[in-house]
Amino acid sequence: MQMISINYVLECMPKEKNYFDDIWKECLNENKKRFVRTKIKEILKKMEELGYVKKYGRKSDIFYEKNYHNSFEDHAGFINNLMFTYESKINTALKKIENRKIFLDVSKDLNSYKFSKYTKTDYESLLEGMQSMFELASSIILTKEESHDDKLKRELKKGFAQINEFMEETNQKMLSERKTIERILLQKDFSSKIPKAGYLKA
Repeated sequence: MQMISINYVLECMPKEKNYFDDIWKECLNENKKRFVRTKIKEILKKMEELGYVKKYGRKSDIFYEKNYHNSFEDHAGFINNLMFTYESKINTALKKIENRKIFLDVSKDLNSYKFSKYTKTDYESLLEGMQSMFELASSIILTKEESHDDKLKRELKKGFAQINEFMEETNQKMLSERKTIERILLQKDFSSKIPKAGYLKA
């Protein structure tokens, strides 16, 4: 996994229409080499979901434009909708596996384990929802740091607190009443934290 800065990718998009190949050629990693193309595609997909860019075109003609929120209501509403979407995804998956066995077999050294086929898809959906929520929180921190709108800052602070509370509740629900070995395995996935402000995983 690599961490890529939202602002850095935006800096790699100086034009009104930014074609994917141009963004990929412009964005370099810390070793001054190009990222794997799929990594940049993944980051752009996340940035589109978080409202930083809009994607246009098809296949080899795909380009991106920077996206701006026109008002406080637009920006706050967008973030609240994302929070609701991610909460719903997490709650749906959690409800399906909360009281079910996730791992069928676990080796004594915990390096080998087998998922229950009935829970694997739901568990992966839960982790995806959690990662999305953490990255939304990272995005909120970035926006709060860069915004000059006090009203928006207060709304973002409230949203950030809500995310923290929700994720803590999710963690408790998932780990409570689990056997020790299962808890140890789950804690590896549930120990994720909010990334550095404005960074996304690829």
